Amino acid sequence: MAYRTLHWRGLGLAVLCVPGLAAAQKTQLLKSSDYTLQLTELNAGLKSPWGMAFLPDGRLLVTQKSGSIALLSRDGGRIEQTITGLPRVASQGQGGLLDVALDPDFARTSWLYWSYAEPGEGGVSGTAVARAKLINGRLQSTEIIYRQIPKVEGAGHFGSRLVFGRDKSLFITLGDRQKFTPAQDMTQTIGKVVRVQRDGRIPADNPVWKATGARPEIYSLGHRNPQGAALHPGTGVLWLSEHGPQGGDEINRVQAGKNYGWPTASYGCHYGEPVGEECRLGGGKHSPKFVEPLSIWVPRSIAPSGMLFYTGPVFPKWRNHILMGSLAGTALWRIQFDGDKEVRRERLLGELGERIRDVEQGPDGLVYLLADSGKLLRISPTPEKP
Repeated sequence: MAYRTLHWRGLGLAVLCVPGLAAAQKTQLLKSSDYTLQLTELNAGLKSPWGMAFLPDGRLLVTQKSGSIALLSRDGGRIEQTITGLPRVASQGQGGLLDVALDPDFARTSWLYWSYAEPGEGGVSGTAVARAKLINGRLQSTEIIYRQIPKVEGAGHFGSRLVFGRDKSLFITLGDRQKFTPAQDMTQTIGKVVRVQRDGRIPADNPVWKATGARPEIYSLGHRNPQGAALHPGTGVLWLSEHGPQGGDEINRVQAGKNYGWPTASYGCHYGEPVGEECRLGGGKHSPKFVEPLSIWVPRSIAPSGMLFYTGPVFPKWRNHILMGSLAGTALWRIQFDGDKEVRRERLLGELGERIRDVEQGPDGLVYLLADSGKLLRISPTPEKP
């Protein structure tokens, strides 16, 4: 079989063209401190992708902000089907169709979950979560299981990651909708992490709050815009990444019944203020009233997005490290912890200039990335030399 090598313009990338393939896959070799990485562009035809989930058969579901889900082939190169018929979304600003997750018992139940910005009357919107049975590429028995309270004006800070706990309850991250103080108001679910059962019922062991009128689904409060979330592989505890204002992006270990400080405390500064130590909200330091973040980015924000704890066999040196996308930072971050203490961080793929929206580990142990530009990328190690 004959092969041709092309040049990926501007980046010095080796592109292998194989006869019979619908399109050549573009590849690039990049260095990390531990590996020489091969970055492969699998697909460049997605439209504002936000979240992804692998089906048991290896195909990939990708949400597109306008309100549809792309079903990709096992190799990621083809959109086999566009799944429509979802509830209407408020697709403006940061809103639209957002995260997607499979039921822990998907092989038996066929339940598919997704989060989205739900429009309301009078120009308001709010994060909502729906589910439906995905059977032969079609959605059946669609129902909305959760709605953020209240809907408000604006098109920002929907949060919106979905993570199932080990007990199969569902964590939903909810942004502050750029309204600030409601993140401390227990009668609202703005700026919170909430926890519900798979059908939307409230778990009996959720935190019991003393505040009058506190919403029973609230698990933690004081969050700004958590766009990344994952379970720690050792403890099963939820960790999340969230946007600060100017600086002050955070990684937090989410504890039931705890307050993470926003908007009273942050290592960041309000927009319009000169960035520096003196403008940090509450002086920056969260404790003792609020939970201190485990990691921060100062003085410049990276806008953290989707994250995972890597657990596969392909990159053994990265096992249990966080891999996290960034939007303003246009990079993939690798963060290593010893318990709750960050011991190392590394910025990867920065030369690409891509806004990395989501990061997932595939069934093959490789790392898959979604970029706002519409690309699906895959990271694999280069073969060891004999």
